Amino acid sequence: MSASQTSDVSPSDVPTLLVKIFGKDRPGITAGLFDTLAAYSVDVVDIEQVVSRGRLVLCALVTEPTVASQGELRATVHSWAESLKLQAEIISGTGDNRPRGEGRSHVTVLGNPLTAEQTAAIAARIAEAGGNIDRVFRLAKYPVTAVEFAVSGCGTEPLRTALAVEAHTIGVDVAVVSAGLHRRAQRLVVMDVDSTLIQDEVIELFAAHAGCEDKVAEVTEAAMRGELDFEQSLHARVALLAGLDASVVDKVRAEVRLTPGARTLIRTLKRLGYQVGVVSGGFTQVTDDLKERLGLDFASANTLEIVDGKLTGRVTGEIVDRAGKARLLRRFASEAGVPLAQTVAIGDGANDLDMLNAAGLGVAFNAKPVVRKAADTAVNVPFLDTVLYLLGITREEVEAADGGEELLH
Repeated sequence: MSASQTSDVSPSDVPTLLVKIFGKDRPGITAGLFDTLAAYSVDVVDIEQVVSRGRLVLCALVTEPTVASQGELRATVHSWAESLKLQAEIISGTGDNRPRGEGRSHVTVLGNPLTAEQTAAIAARIAEAGGNIDRVFRLAKYPVTAVEFAVSGCGTEPLRTALAVEAHTIGVDVAVVSAGLHRRAQRLVVMDVDSTLIQDEVIELFAAHAGCEDKVAEVTEAAMRGELDFEQSLHARVALLAGLDASVVDKVRAEVRLTPGARTLIRTLKRLGYQVGVVSGGFTQVTDDLKERLGLDFASANTLEIVDGKLTGRVTGEIVDRAGKARLLRRFASEAGVPLAQTVAIGDGANDLDMLNAAGLGVAFNAKPVVRKAADTAVNVPFLDTVLYLLGITREEVEAADGGEELLH
């Protein structure tokens, strides 16, 4: 009896067969199975296929044929499977798969390596939160192992809270984002610069040329102790650069070291239609250069004042501090036409907290403990392109895009 013959029957009442095929993968198995089933006029309700290390699991949920031909279908499928040295299992039932529970999330886990013990702990916390794991697949095998769990049955926020605690305990990175069309929508990604997009602290590079690294470090430590706010510490550190020749700007630009994976992250995001920007408590003399070199859409930072070819020891214009970074994220989102809920912010320091909290997804990158605790998720490996996995982009997709670009040139 096919579904077309049971239009007056509730889908949940329609007799169905679950046909499961196991064995060594090769081309043509899926076509062969459905060729075999086609002789019995069954309708396809659902299909799922997984291949792992060359071993296939193929599941087909189909409507049950007439009673007279059901035994023949079973015998034919088993005979076809045996001819290909495959195993077959056929289970009778009623209706479709059970509906997924309310509340759906994507849980991305990064490990270097990812152990069985860690995976068990994550799966257990998902179950304790009331979630069901509907699907698991690997996003990347290097430079870290990244896997994604599709979870239903519990809210994203409670799940994120539960897994954040567990991730810290077992030493993996976990990101939890809600499922839905918005995940595939165009987004805006905004990054901090110092110790995020680049490996350096730009003020320290300038200070090295001025011979005042120790004094700059003292001011930085005072700010970290809470004795100075960011604006006070910025003015105090920049004042130490007074009299430095403006030619040092080119030297500092040449010394800046991009974080591993930075180019891959930006290149891939741009190919996918994302817009990418940076905000920095550093200086436009460096961020403007980065914007041009990397093809960024937005960039904003403080500006060192230069008069008569010398640094004056002052900054000009709007100060980019903790609140300023969040303000700029909102401004960039407005200019890009992207809702704030579809923005991603990446940073490492307390100065980034407002921006991370304002974004739809805040990512703490090799961050200080207070930032890791406050952010939606944390990445604690030294590769910036691992953020792509949090967005559901696989390593294979990144490499395929790179290969296509090479062919074009």
